[in-house]
Amino acid sequence: MNKFSLREIDRIIEMAWEDRTPFEAIFNQFNINEKELISLMRNNLKRNSFKLWRERVSGRKTKHSVLRDNGVGRFKCNLQRGISNNKISKR
Repeated sequence: MNKFSLREIDRIIEMAWEDRTPFEAIFNQFNINEKELISLMRNNLKRNSFKLWRERVSGRKTKHSVLRDNGVGRFKCNLQRGISNNKISKR
């Protein structure tokens, strides 16, 4: 599991905690499947934090793209503004 830098591990953990970021998005960005992600979380979180995370994501439809009702094919909210030249774009 040493194939990631500390910065990448932080980002993976952040994405794993986000409710609307599916496991498939993490796989697409970091090439880590759900089983490897669980192992990474177990090794990098405190025991109680890991338990809370597992309870939170178990059975959550938003963490699995195929279980989503609306078939969302993107990995960001359509209301999320684009950022360019360090300024938030206007709608």
